[in-house]
Amino acid sequence: MPRVIGVDACKKGWVGVSNDPRGYFGETIDRLVATAEAEGPIEVVAIDIPIGLPLTGARQADVLARGRVGKRASSVFVTPVRAALLAATHAEATALNRSATGKGLSRQAYALGAKILEVDAWIRTMDRVVIEVHPEVCFATMAGRPLDFAKSTWAGAEERRRLLADVGIDLPSELGLAGASAAVDDVLDAAAASWTAARFAANLAVSYPPVPEQFDPGPAAAIWV
Repeated sequence: MPRVIGVDACKKGWVGVSNDPRGYFGETIDRLVATAEAEGPIEVVAIDIPIGLPLTGARQADVLARGRVGKRASSVFVTPVRAALLAATHAEATALNRSATGKGLSRQAYALGAKILEVDAWIRTMDRVVIEVHPEVCFATMAGRPLDFAKSTWAGAEERRRLLADVGIDLPSELGLAGASAAVDDVLDAAAASWTAARFAANLAVSYPPVPEQFDPGPAAAIWV
C-alpha cells in the first residue's frame, strides 16, 4: 500500500496523519508535506480545504456534501468566490460574495481564506495527487449514516475514534509535534482524510459530484470519500 496522508487546518498551521499511521505538523502546507515525505514518499494528499474556487454560485461539491451529512450540514460551509477571498475586509468580502452568489460570507469562512488561498497556490506546483475531502462526509460514509454528536464534544470524539478503529486506523497516543500542536478534532479529521486518501490510491473513492466542476484554469472542484 502506498503512503498517503490526510491533512486538516489547525490554529497553528496544518496537521497531518499518514496511513502508517504517524502524525505530522507544519506551519505551512508545503512544510507539512515535506516533513511527511522525509519519512517516505507520499502518493496522495487528501486535504480538508476547498480546492477549486467558484466564480458565481455554490459548488455542487458543497451542496452534495451538506446533503450527505444530515444534521451535521452546518459543518460544510459554502465555498466563497475567489474575489471574496481576496478582499481586504470581511465587510468587503461579504458584499462581493453576495453580489456573485446572492449570499453573504460567514466570518469563519472569511477567516479561513488565507489557508484556502495558500492551498490554491501550492496545489499548482504539485506533481502528486491532491484531493479535497470533508471529514464529516468521511465519517458518515464509515458509519453508513450521519453522525449523532458534534466533533467538539467528548461523545463526538469517541464516536469518531471508534469509527477510525473500525476501518483499521488506530491512532497512537504519541503523535509528536502533531499531537502537541493540534486540537483533538483536528487530528481526528486528518485521520479521516487519510482514510479517503488510501481509498483514492486503491481506486475505491467516489467524488461529489461524480464529474468534478471546472470554474477557471485552476484545479477542478469535487469532494472525495
